[in-house]
Amino acid sequence: MVQNIAEIRKNWTAPKLPALLAEIPHGDMPGDKVEIGEGHIAKANTIFPVLLQEIETCQKAGQQKTVIAVCGGSGVGKSETASLLAYYLNEAGIGAYVMSGDNYPHRIPKYNDAERLFVFREGGVRQMAADGILNGENRILLQQLQEQEDDANPANVEKYPWMESYLRGGRAALEGYLGTNRESGFEEVEQIARAFHEGKPEIWLRRMGRTESELWYEPVDFSEKQVLVIEWTHGNSDCYQGVDIPVLLNSTPEETLAHRKARNRDGKTDSPFTTLVLEIEQELLKSQAHKAKIIVAKSGELLSFEEYSRRMSV
Repeated sequence: MVQNIAEIRKNWTAPKLPALLAEIPHGDMPGDKVEIGEGHIAKANTIFPVLLQEIETCQKAGQQKTVIAVCGGSGVGKSETASLLAYYLNEAGIGAYVMSGDNYPHRIPKYNDAERLFVFREGGVRQMAADGILNGENRILLQQLQEQEDDANPANVEKYPWMESYLRGGRAALEGYLGTNRESGFEEVEQIARAFHEGKPEIWLRRMGRTESELWYEPVDFSEKQVLVIEWTHGNSDCYQGVDIPVLLNSTPEETLAHRKARNRDGKTDSPFTTLVLEIEQELLKSQAHKAKIIVAKSGELLSFEEYSRRMSV
């Protein structure tokens, strides 16, 4: 297999894509919409030769099965890029399967969103109580801000200085929830990676949709698969083991915000709470970026960790 990879690396050119890009198989998240564009193709074409080299390194070390994680923030193109990389691998004769990490939270999206908000608000109120500033007047004002969905807005501190305590406590509580075992089943994902590395021919994988009844498992045939591609915001997390090649698709906070503004059809920007969630997720990605074997800018060029760090510190 090592020699085959070396030969593929030597002769590889981007394969011809189907006329309908929607025909390219993608991740296993029920209802997931993957819309591959020219930017995703350019990014995958940049990543793939380096990815082959990393896979070859793993196989020279004695690993016949390789786990890749494609991670990154909101709107960076994880699903699309992972789909293309798996398509290229399969076209090259290296069996690959794309697994979505979004199948493994403990709650369906609407309940997880509610839990995130509750964690934030409980942490904020608890901090106010600890600081001795949770009086009747502040509680009423805070409730009004919560009803307006504006209680995570840092601009409120100028008008209500006591909000600093609420925001500090809420953020700390949310940081203890987002991207942790409290939110997602990292242990189960680690078990899947282990079973894949061990060469299990069939693995039962989870499927989670958006409603209470959309939760089931399906057996997946891995007997002819040499690569498992996990596409997930938290694919490079410290909360689980088993990833051989973390691939970080980077976007600066400004690029992420611009993408989300462009995607909102009603012209509304994200709520202050959603903005806070994205900030914390970005910090998590940044803290784990040193482990990434491949880092790609949103514009498509490969970045060293040092260059990535410089861009993220601006």
